[in-house]
Amino acid sequence: MIFTDYRGLTVAELSDLRSLLREKGILYKVVKNTLATIASRGTSVSVAQDSFKGPVGIVISYDDPVMTAKRILEYSKKNEKLKVRSGIIEGKLCMLDDIRAVAELPSRKVLLSVIAGSLQASIGKFGAALSATINSFIHAMEALKIKRGA
Repeated sequence: MIFTDYRGLTVAELSDLRSLLREKGILYKVVKNTLATIASRGTSVSVAQDSFKGPVGIVISYDDPVMTAKRILEYSKKNEKLKVRSGIIEGKLCMLDDIRAVAELPSRKVLLSVIAGSLQASIGKFGAALSATINSFIHAMEALKIKRGA
């Protein structure tokens, strides 16, 4: 979740923001502060109750926090009326600097592919080491056969 101040945005700009976020399965909701405070009690969102002052728009993503941070910061650079206040990433309260740091990370898919590539390379090296041992044994046996046969 990322909390924003949307003051000054027109309806068309909010629609543009929502459609930009919706492409990646991210929601943008304008909420009443009292309802947000009540709903956050007893949850991991309760640490962000100080963010529920003034007009609050909440960016909600269930999948990739990196993509969410990138998208909202990208839009706030395009339209300076949208101000990012704070957010909750993986249950921890994050300020604007933290959200920027998260946005600089590679996406979840890229990180998973890097891990998969590392595992595949390790397995390939292990297989090559086993193969080299067997090949050197075979070459030694052939050399012994040639030596005894001659």
